[in-house]
Amino acid sequence: MLTESDDYISVPTTIPPQQPPNFNLQTQETNTSHVSVGLSLKNFLTTINPSLESQSSLRMANIRSWAQIWPSFVRLLCILNLLLDYKTIALADSSGSSGLAAGNTCKNTNYQSFLPPPYQNISHMICTPVWHTYELRYIQNDGTTTIILSAPYTIGWVGIGFSKDGMMVGSSAMVGWISKHGHAKVKQFYLRGRKSSEVIIDKGELPLNNVPAAVATNGAEIHLAFQLQMTTPFQKQPILLAFGSKYPQNHHLSKHEDKTAFVFDFSAGSTGPVSNELIEMRKNHGIVGIIGWGLILPVGAIVARYFRHKDPLWFYLHAVIQFVGFTFGLGTVLLGLQLYSKMHAHVPAHRGIGIFALVLSILQILAFFLRPNKDSKIRKMWNLYHSWFGRLALLFAAINIVLGMQATGAGSDWKIGYGFLVGVIVVAAIVLEVLAYLKRSEMRSLPPNFPKDPVAEATFPRGM
Repeated sequence: MLTESDDYISVPTTIPPQQPPNFNLQTQETNTSHVSVGLSLKNFLTTINPSLESQSSLRMANIRSWAQIWPSFVRLLCILNLLLDYKTIALADSSGSSGLAAGNTCKNTNYQSFLPPPYQNISHMICTPVWHTYELRYIQNDGTTTIILSAPYTIGWVGIGFSKDGMMVGSSAMVGWISKHGHAKVKQFYLRGRKSSEVIIDKGELPLNNVPAAVATNGAEIHLAFQLQMTTPFQKQPILLAFGSKYPQNHHLSKHEDKTAFVFDFSAGSTGPVSNELIEMRKNHGIVGIIGWGLILPVGAIVARYFRHKDPLWFYLHAVIQFVGFTFGLGTVLLGLQLYSKMHAHVPAHRGIGIFALVLSILQILAFFLRPNKDSKIRKMWNLYHSWFGRLALLFAAINIVLGMQATGAGSDWKIGYGFLVGVIVVAAIVLEVLAYLKRSEMRSLPPNFPKDPVAEATFPRGM
């Protein structure tokens, strides 16, 4: 709950049986569709330039090669989607080591012997078991909400957090503990992030009133009591519970041992799971970002750099792929902004880099429509601008995907899946770069009048 760890949401989930995708059928259909697209493109180019008819065999060979390559990316997308689906199911089904407490009875505890007023009189309080043997007592009266949390305790700390969305980041918590010297401590913390340095003491959004909060032990239990001055009574409120087994050092909390999150209905005294709407939004934000920024746009850049000898097919492929990738990238940012408006997560670096990468991609789209003619004097400058701004956008996008995984506490499935994707793209680029270098070296060793290889000539052209 309070230091470097994942956010886990207590959501009962039934895992549906996973049917393996029919890759053979998909590959067959994909090959057929791409051959059809290739034939249409060939007819279109021939209509514009009749001289291309003489090169029809070469054009069809090029199109067939792309029709054979493209299903590999389709397979990769299917595998990535399966991995992310498993991750989402695991995230929704996890809430620490247990779920909510069963039953609706609380222990009969005499608070008058160890808690100060006004926490001694609990006769009118509603009590609900919430997690393990944790019990939550509360009463709302004349704008004042009195809360007592009872939990098992030996050493360490116990905390209760109030969240907007069931997530740790951005929530406020009351934490209590008994020091090594027997001194009772209770403090409010603002959970700005997952690092210990981002858990700010004596800060938060809980409207504590003038009645001092209290914490005390009774046998093997700790009792944390406080009052909130509310303008409107609590209704359904996302609650976080956590505990740590180490004493806070200089009021810096250690990493929690376990935690949970649930929605507590103060009007009915009942608990329920946190809505998985935000989990789905966060998952979709990540999937769309990885597909757009991590797959489609890099593939379009590879086409422009290493397949220019397949002119003009490379140009149309590059333009279409990058427009599709830009659409995914724009969708990623829009989903992120919508998610931020609901979660208010404190991730300035991730949000800022995402917007910066989007601005670079918009400049790339504008550059496409404003590109000068090939014989223009500024064409070389335009080529440098277009290529380097594109690389810069992809670099920042890759960094931002990693930052997003860190901000959300993504598990190993996300990291392994994205690492595998990056590895495939990097290896493909290295192989193509080596092949292009060998072709160029071979060209330099040929006599001046020897026919040159169009592959090596087109790898690094002078203009687009």
